[in-house]
Amino acid sequence: MGAQTTYSLRHACLSGWLAAGVPPTRVAQWAGHTVQMLLTIYAQCIDGDEEICRARIAAALSADSA
Repeated sequence: MGAQTTYSLRHACLSGWLAAGVPPTRVAQWAGHTVQMLLTIYAQCIDGDEEICRARIAAALSADSA
């Protein structure tokens, strides 16, 4: 397996984890990256999760006020 293929598989794996909602801190740890390095390369993979984030914030706020 060539280096390009190995890199492509690694890139697909990390992109998939981020797109699935795995926290960037965890993905960075598993990949052996710093969070800064991970976000520099893969930030586009975590775009589009605004609704999920807003729902989590709303749930946390409603739990705090209960």
